[in-house]
Amino acid sequence: MDLELKDKVAVVTGASKGIGLAVTEALGREGARVVVGSRTESPELTALRERYDIVFVSVDLAEPHGAGRLVQAAADRHGRIDVLVNNLGVTKPRTSFVDIDDAEWQRVFDLTFFSAVRASRAALPHLIADGGGAIVNISSINARLPFPMVVDYSAAKAALSNLTKALSEEFAPRGVRVNAVAPGPVRTPFWTAPGGFADSVAADAGTTAQEALDEIVPQQMGISTGRISEPQEVADLAVFLASGRAGNITGAEFVIDGGQIKTT
Repeated sequence: MDLELKDKVAVVTGASKGIGLAVTEALGREGARVVVGSRTESPELTALRERYDIVFVSVDLAEPHGAGRLVQAAADRHGRIDVLVNNLGVTKPRTSFVDIDDAEWQRVFDLTFFSAVRASRAALPHLIADGGGAIVNISSINARLPFPMVVDYSAAKAALSNLTKALSEEFAPRGVRVNAVAPGPVRTPFWTAPGGFADSVAADAGTTAQEALDEIVPQQMGISTGRISEPQEVADLAVFLASGRAGNITGAEFVIDGGQIKTT
């Protein structure tokens, strides 16, 4: 299926690894011109830049003007912006709510929520001026399924899901569609990095991180398909929503969790 993204200009935050990297690859494969932002460039992102029209901007998206600099870099290079994918998010396993101080709450919200606020605010004038476009926010099932180990992240993602609805309502009449993708567990460094969630689950179960991801997490979380999602599966959904093929979809949140959430 042609997603009608050839030569469209897309901005992706947090693109050096995980879902953001997969979204970047999917957009590049569709022929989009992609401008990505993160603090550092991973070897995997460098490899993608050799294959597709991808520009890397080194930027701290937790800093108040970071998102604006990324968006302006894309506009300066290509003269327009058609798609914004707000992917950036961060947390780590928590032992208790009472152990998270104000500085850590602010850090998680700056990266997970305010980066999307700032990027959207910077991109919307370009999207509107260029005749419309799409914003896709990468939220999480934790926005509706709070989990004590990621209480701050869950709250930030809930705010992002609410922002998605609000922006879609205001800007749909001006040609900008705003949707969200809400993944369950995904095989990304969020889970697989040393000290990440897979290690925490493995330590509690007395097993390896690999077995925790392949067997224990799907069982404990009630994932109907029996496995966690892959980054490319989330990216494919996000890129579809960014495309003209989803031209009358806005204000929606699409869950991709293997059937983990049982309620409608």
